Amino acid sequence: MNLKILLPFQVFADTSGVSRIVAETHQGSFGILPRRLDCVAALVPGILVYETEAEGETFVAVDEGVMVKAGQDVLISVRRALAGADLATLRAAVEEEFLTLDDRERAVRSVMAKLESGFLRRFARLQHG
Repeated sequence: MNLKILLPFQVFADTSGVSRIVAETHQGSFGILPRRLDCVAALVPGILVYETEAEGETFVAVDEGVMVKAGQDVLISVRRALAGADLATLRAAVEEEFLTLDDRERAVRSVMAKLESGFLRRFARLQHG
């Protein structure tokens, strides 16, 4: 298989000869072998594992995103990714960087939720008025 890991502004990895891929979804681990049917999966922050004959297993910490398998091509689009040889270090990076929202992002989400609820209330009043 051919694997591409895409970040918002760059290609993180472009690897061919991939024999298997394992990623994490909301339902648990999700594996892909070369003859698997085409599919789409929503990814959660976690460790992505892929294997090639030349390099063996490679571990990549990924943020939430989407994985699309079409034929022999697998595209993974995520917000952030980190490569590393030490699995424990990558797991710590996922927990520290990807799973915790910074204060600014939380504030923006809070403001957006208030704006959306205010808009919906006003829209409902227009519909009933």
